[in-house]
Amino acid sequence: MGVRYAIKAAVLDASAPHFGFDAQKTMYGGKHVAAGDTVYIFASENGGGQGLVARGRVTLAIPSPKPTGVDRYTPRVSIAVERTGIARRRLGRAELKPFDRWRDGRPETELNFKFYRQATDKIVALSGGAGAFLDTFF
Repeated sequence: MGVRYAIKAAVLDASAPHFGFDAQKTMYGGKHVAAGDTVYIFASENGGGQGLVARGRVTLAIPSPKPTGVDRYTPRVSIAVERTGIARRRLGRAELKPFDRWRDGRPETELNFKFYRQATDKIVALSGGAGAFLDTFF
């Protein structure tokens, strides 16, 4: 399996068969997300969500053009996702918060660092270990 990604964003209906995320910020390699990639969907606690809700397959990925006249720009990507699974147990900020030893190599720490050290919603690339860890929730 190729690179896997995770997105933390507002999710209106976690049981929807398809999701669309427009002009999402990307960090930690998230700008390379492409059609066919696996993505784990976290309903943002900033918007009342509960964390990991679904896994899916990216069906469309369109990078947003860089605005003219802007020196510092966080790349953004719009993606469409077909749901392939619903999380069977909870994984969110509360469960990941204890994993704060940034260099311990644990998948929980990687997720805490990438999603919650900065609370903004975003798309991030995951290590193989983090992807395998998230697969245990489905």
